[in-house]
Amino acid sequence: MRNSMLFFGFLLAFLGLAVPGTEGEIISRCELVKILREHGFEGFEGTTIADWICLVQHESDYNTKAYNNNGPSRDYGIFQINSKYWCNDGKTSGAVDGCHISCSELMTNDLEDDIKCAKKIARDAHGLTPWYGWKNHCEGRDLSSYVKGC
Repeated sequence: MRNSMLFFGFLLAFLGLAVPGTEGEIISRCELVKILREHGFEGFEGTTIADWICLVQHESDYNTKAYNNNGPSRDYGIFQINSKYWCNDGKTSGAVDGCHISCSELMTNDLEDDIKCAKKIARDAHGLTPWYGWKNHCEGRDLSSYVKGC
């Protein structure tokens, strides 16, 4: 029994070291509202801050290092930017790299690159329709609670 508990403890410690940095900073909702306001998101391409906050909650749950493997492509960072169209991860066949950025740069706590790319996506698409999290959970809904109190 003691040996199995020691092994289990060792295994947990090893796994913790084997996957470094998979948890990013979780930015609070109100902090993100402030950041997006400072970067001119209100009214950008017909969107509101509430649209963006809803999008981020449903795409990454405010995690700067969120990652999702969608089979042939992957989504990176707080805005879950896709490797097929917008960033280069060196793994996605036929990638376009529309933001001219390495996907790994979208997995940091510095949101400058993420913001530039998210704005480019919204500009090119004339809104937030490329994000399924927004389309499925936010589009056409009252989103005032996403900015309330901020």
